[in-house]
Amino acid sequence: MAGGVITRFAPSPTGLLHLGHAYAALFAAQATEPGGQFLLRIEDIDRDRCRAEFEAAIYDDLHWLGLDWPQPVMRQSDRLPAYRAALNRLAPLCYPCRCRRGDIRAALSAPQEGALPAGPDGLIYPGTCRGRSLAEAGQDEVIRLDVARAFDALGTDQIGFCDDGPHQITRAAFLDRVGDVILARRGMGTSYHLAVVVDDAAQGVSLVTRGRDLFDSTWIHVLLQRLLGLPLPDYRHHRLIRDDAGKRLAKRDDARSLRSLRDDGASPDDVRRLIGLAGACPKPRI
Repeated sequence: MAGGVITRFAPSPTGLLHLGHAYAALFAAQATEPGGQFLLRIEDIDRDRCRAEFEAAIYDDLHWLGLDWPQPVMRQSDRLPAYRAALNRLAPLCYPCRCRRGDIRAALSAPQEGALPAGPDGLIYPGTCRGRSLAEAGQDEVIRLDVARAFDALGTDQIGFCDDGPHQITRAAFLDRVGDVILARRGMGTSYHLAVVVDDAAQGVSLVTRGRDLFDSTWIHVLLQRLLGLPLPDYRHHRLIRDDAGKRLAKRDDARSLRSLRDDGASPDDVRRLIGLAGACPKPRI
């Protein structure tokens, strides 16, 4: 790729980084070619959960691992006007939704039995508010994308992306696996999905690296990129770092945090061995 690959690591400052974050950051850094670039972005749109001390710890832990990045760092809390502009462009394909989690669960539970359908954002929305106008939106409502209308707007029944080979999804499969995704959450004015595609385009990210657990989220991002006329990056979904019981690591698992490992005397090389990247070299400091 001319000009080199541009990747990014985009954590949320809602807790301390753990071994899974270390793997994701190093994986992204190593995916750059000579002449490429590794970027850091702080995803802090959830102002209720984000903390300044966790953001400071992100910089400290990543530098300890040997990583560096261009300054200034992009922070999502500074980019709300860009997300609002993107949402306005998508407004003809959106509708307000007043349903809470309990409403969605109740709608999905009757009359069927067994496990309820779940997607990348939890229970798949059954479309209860679909067809409402944005003019009816109340202050405490979310904004959803009408996926069927979105595919109609694109004039296609299938979208795809590249991840070590082509992947395709049909309109019907998208609705079954993902549903009408939220583009603006209560009190935020945007969502992870909308913000990430706007930011990736703004930063010229050409390769998005992320865990396999986010594979279905990638369908959402590709659809939004197509609707907004944004460049489509390549994607690479890497393995997850799990605990001894096979569970994916979470920020609440403080024993696996990089800070705890450092306090116990671990070195950056020890961390690389723990995550299966022994001998791997991060991108040189800029």
